[in-house]
Amino acid sequence: MSQQITEQSVEQSYALYRQALELIPGGAQLISRRPELYSLGLTPPYVSRGKGSRFWDLDENEYVDLMMCVGASILGYADDAVDAAVIDQIRQGTAYSVSHPLEYELARELTSIIPCAEMVRYCKGGGEADAIAVRIARGYTGREKVLFCGYHGWHDWYLAANLESGSVLDTHLLPGIQPKGVPHGLAGTALPFRYNDLNSLEEQLERNQGQVAAIILEASRGASLPAPGFLEGVRALATAHGAVLIFDEVVTGFRLGLGGAQTQFGVTPDLATYAKAISNGYAMGAVVGRRAIMEVVGDMFVSSTYWSDAVGLAASLATIRELRRRDGFTKIAAFGKRFQQQLEAMAAEFELPLRCAGLPQQFAITATSGDARQKRAMKDYYVQEMTRRGVFTSFGVSPCYAHSDEDLDLISAAWREVFPLMREALQHDDWEQRITARSIDAFKRQVG
Repeated sequence: MSQQITEQSVEQSYALYRQALELIPGGAQLISRRPELYSLGLTPPYVSRGKGSRFWDLDENEYVDLMMCVGASILGYADDAVDAAVIDQIRQGTAYSVSHPLEYELARELTSIIPCAEMVRYCKGGGEADAIAVRIARGYTGREKVLFCGYHGWHDWYLAANLESGSVLDTHLLPGIQPKGVPHGLAGTALPFRYNDLNSLEEQLERNQGQVAAIILEASRGASLPAPGFLEGVRALATAHGAVLIFDEVVTGFRLGLGGAQTQFGVTPDLATYAKAISNGYAMGAVVGRRAIMEVVGDMFVSSTYWSDAVGLAASLATIRELRRRDGFTKIAAFGKRFQQQLEAMAAEFELPLRCAGLPQQFAITATSGDARQKRAMKDYYVQEMTRRGVFTSFGVSPCYAHSDEDLDLISAAWREVFPLMREALQHDDWEQRITARSIDAFKRQVG
């Protein structure tokens, strides 16, 4: 990987992207795939193929990927074992008029490794899993209000938080989101509390006494780890107020370990949601939980043709079994720890206020000093210059099993070139002159 990627190097990708903007609102189905969130004009909008920890764009530029399909590709792109299981199943059929035995087989696997799992319901994505879990909690309790902390997808129940104030989700999801199309009758049904702040949760519970169906949160995400006693306190408050506790494990599940955040932190919720790394990039999701709560689904209309198609089931079973067989989490954590240590050591060498916060399996690079403008500039310049050197990244990092020592050597070599440039920019405060491909807020974009 000796290429130096420039704006001219990605011309085919951007030619197609300009055409796609005429046919696809926003240019992509997933907001996290929009190039303006990285380095617009430089970050490739399209991939042609991927293998392991690498992908190639339409112009045949090669990248070490530190995002790995927003964390979904836990084993790496085009993993041989997972793909073989999927291809074998495709040859036998994928969706039928009745259920396939893999549906039961995966349910047995999930209930054997996830602490809260006694029954299982499938779906196809994380936001959908969260919406199902909230529906179940409302059906079980007969209540309507939901207290949340973190990012939980795109569905009406969640975006309703911005109906009364357009800034509620600024620190949970993305700034500037307008709840267009969300019924105003849902106002006041989704209420936030602050991570690692039990008082903010208790205040919401007291204010909405006897009305809260569910408390949903991400036990950890990126740079954020639970303070001692926080998750235990959330568990106790949920029990005391008769609310269903939901762990959103869409990111943490099958990344922190087979048992996810529940095992990592030793706190068991009532329900939990999964997607992303459960199936190494194939479309699959699951809601699991206590039998007494999950049983109500049998009397609810929660149903879809493709939720248990055999491809997703086969991919999930293969992914889980390969992670166990290869002792995948040990290798993933080891790579992440080495990455964190090397970045922080080199950042200190070049006097940059950068550190890695979070667990080695999922973490974020954070700027520890400077105002909001400077922190944004540091991130934009870092992403721009790492992209030029063939490293696809933002400040969030999702290590996978396929990441290797060779990858880390290439990344470290890129840091060795990029960090002196960042130090100069920090000393002269001339970020504007240096950043030619900056990020743009997703909901402040200009299409032209």
